Parts: sequence; structure tokens; C-alpha cells
Amino acid sequence: MSSFKNTYSKLPHSFYETSSPASFSKPELIIFNEDLACDLDFQEVLNIPNERLAQIFSGQEILPGSEPLALAYAGYQFGHPVAVLGDGRAHYLGEIKQHDIQLKGSGQTPFSRRGDGRSALGPVLREYLISEAMHSLGVPTTRALAAVRTGEEVVRQFGAEPGGVFTRVASSHIRVGTFQYFAFKGDIESIKTLVDYTLERHPPQIHKKLGANHYKEKSLALLKSLVEVQSQLVAHWQSIGFIHGVMNTDNFSLAGITIDYGPCAFMDEFNFHQKFSSIDHQGRYSFSNQTQIAKWNILRLADCLIPLISEGKYKEKEKGEEKERAINIVEHELMSLFPLFEAKRNERFALKLGIQNYQAEDSELITTFLTYLETEKLDFTLSFRKLPELLENSKHSFYPDTPLLKEFLEQWKKRNPNSSLMEQINPLYIPRNHLIQKAIDLSYQGDDSYFHKLHQIFKNPYQEGPYSEEFCSPPTEKERVEKTYCGT
Repeated sequence: MSSFKNTYSKLPHSFYETSSPASFSKPELIIFNEDLACDLDFQEVLNIPNERLAQIFSGQEILPGSEPLALAYAGYQFGHPVAVLGDGRAHYLGEIKQHDIQLKGSGQTPFSRRGDGRSALGPVLREYLISEAMHSLGVPTTRALAAVRTGEEVVRQFGAEPGGVFTRVASSHIRVGTFQYFAFKGDIESIKTLVDYTLERHPPQIHKKLGANHYKEKSLALLKSLVEVQSQLVAHWQSIGFIHGVMNTDNFSLAGITIDYGPCAFMDEFNFHQKFSSIDHQGRYSFSNQTQIAKWNILRLADCLIPLISEGKYKEKEKGEEKERAINIVEHELMSLFPLFEAKRNERFALKLGIQNYQAEDSELITTFLTYLETEKLDFTLSFRKLPELLENSKHSFYPDTPLLKEFLEQWKKRNPNSSLMEQINPLYIPRNHLIQKAIDLSYQGDDSYFHKLHQIFKNPYQEGPYSEEFCSPPTEKERVEKTYCGT
């Protein structure tokens, strides 16, 4: 009996295109996430040889019950609308335990446009390491099931590179861009279908109470849910110094998970305006701007839902008035919810300072410490990790003794910070950019041992392990990564 259940293929055909993965001559398995496969009860891939796993996770063998599809979506990319994007190099295989299984880098689809549909090995290894590290850090994220070498080369920005296929697991691939795909076409019925489908797959499952219609209530519930999950997600990102790098609406998940690790990066030295993506010239998706962009993306979903919120029997001449009323309802609802972003961010940073119960005045304390880090160019991760030591010794050598530090310490100690809480919430090991790059460089030379070592280290980010300081230290000047790339 097949493990696959395919709810997406039961949607109207306008939601996807059928597409088969490309052929690869010599696929070779690099890593298989057996623990995740067990959690999913994915019986077909348990206890089988690596050679067959390589065939399955490169798309050469399609398991019974799987129906490869390329999903349709649109998006705002760096603020500019693109009416048709879709999976141009990915194949959705089906769902197991309400989780999508998707191959990335698996060949051309009807959405490929001029692309070859392939992926270089670097982005495959990068997404495997970082998405699994994010899971261990407690951040809602897509997961990594497998990484495979294809045995072929792809030509990219810096020349020929080995190819790879990544297998991604997600609680869904529903994006704001999925709604925009139909909104750009003026296809209201498909938006209604998508609202129902989204509410079936993700909380709040309000559709069970409301029945077939009531799209105004469903749409408002969907917007409220998105604010709740994304405010928590972005707060979590910022608390670990994570910069997504490409927060376009096609990468903005209705499930509230981190999706698409293309040009993402982790900060070393703290900088409020830090960015790494080579294509983010204006800093649209910089560290501190991620909250504003999340709100902007939610407003773009609201644009799609206005026709549903303004539903009702009214005369043609009243449509404008009804639409205006719907816009006012949405604006009022979202403006009352958007303060959640700041609240969740402040609560999480208070925990990083060892403060269990956030109070309004703690916002200034958080800002003072972050300003100190930026001024002194201190490492973000280690500055928080070493705070219990600073609590014991205010003259700690890691922290330059300045008036700003004295100001922070005076106010911080009044809050009776909890050292054990700080150790639980401030990681020691993160996927630093230079470590990821070293793993990729070595794998390109045929040596995957460093990749596997990083994978093991990132499984326990909060506990000091028997590893050299290399794995928790900031990069040297020579190792520093200044720019990251999408890899498409």
C-alpha cells in the first residue's frame, strides 16, 4: 500500500502542471534523513540500499502512488509583480502524513521558462545543512530528506559545477504567491478553492464550523493566522541572527515556516542593516527590515482576499462602496494585529537576556545591548552565549568596557537575569556562512566528511560538544563571506 496521499492533484488543473523529473545517468546518495523518514512513516524508503535511494531521490524511480507535479504560483519579487512563476526546477511528488515531498533541481517543468531546471550541488548541500540546523534551533522550517549528486555538471554564474537534487519536506507549499497567481488572473473561484484548501491543511480549521461559504470570515481568519505564525517566525529568525535574503511573496509561507534557503545567511558581527544576498542591492531584505517586509507580504495576501471579504448581494453601482468597506475592515483588522511582530520579537530577545517575563521597559534594554554590539562590532551569537559569564564578571575580556556597557549592565542586573535560561535559548553552534562554504568546497572535491561533521554538530546547537573552537568561532578575515547567491 502506498504511503502517498495527493490532495493537491485533486484541486483544479489550474493549480499545477503535470511534469516528470529529468533523467540523470549516475545519481549518488550523499545523505538520507532516516530519522525524518521514520517520523513520516515513509515505509517505501526504509531499509533499502543507498543505490535505490539515489534513484528515488533523484526522480529516476517514481514510487507507486506518487504523482509528480509542478505547482503554480506568482509573486512580488523585490517589490515587483510577476504574474507567473511556478516550480521551474522542482517536482512535488505527493504528501505523506500531511507533509509535501518535493524534489528540487529535478529538471525542467512547464514553468522553467529559459532555465535548465537543474541545481548545482552547492545549494543542495547548503539547504540540507541550514534547514536541518534551523529545525534543531527550534525554528519552524521545511526539512531535508535527502541530497543526491546527479553525476552531471550544470553551468552557473562562476562556470561548470557538479549537479545535485535536494528532497524537501514541508507542511505545505502554499505561499502568498499561490493566491496571487489567481488574483492576477481575476479568478475569484480559484481563490475561494485555495482558501478552503489552506484552512483544511493549516489552523485555524474554521471551515469545519462555517461550512461551504462564509468567505469573509474565512479570509479574515486566514489573515489573522498568518500574522500570528509569521510574527513568531520572524522574531525567531532575528533572535538567532538569521537573514532570509529573499522574502518575496512566493517564498512567504501560509504555514508560517521558513522556505527557500537560497541566499540566506547568519550574521557574525552584529549590524542592524546587515544583508548578504548579492541581488539585494537596496537592503530590502536586510536583518532589521524583515519585520516590515513580512507585514508588506501579508498586505499583499489581503489584496487577494478583498473580493471575498466584500462578498454580498449588491448592485453593480455599489461594488466600489462594498470594496472600500472591505478594505477598511482588513486595514482595521491588520493594524490591530501587526503590533504582534514587535511583541514577539521583544519577548524572544528578553528571553535571550535571561528575562522570563517581558515588560515594556525591557525594549530599551534590548536596544541598548544591540546598539552596544553594533558599535563594538561584536559577534552576535557569542555575545549572547557568553552573557552568563558577563553576569558573573562585568570586566569579562570578551566585552569592551564602555559607558554603553555600564549602562546596560546597571539596568540588566535589576531584572535578575536567569543564567540557565540564557544557556537554553542562546545557541553555541550555528551554520556560520564560512563553515557552510568550506563544506561545499570540500564536497566539490569529492570529500563529504566535513559536510557530515557539520550536520552532526548542528543537531545539538545549545550543548557544548567535544569539538574544536573552529565550529563556534567567527570567521577570520580571510574566511569571511560577504555575499551569498540564490544558486538558481
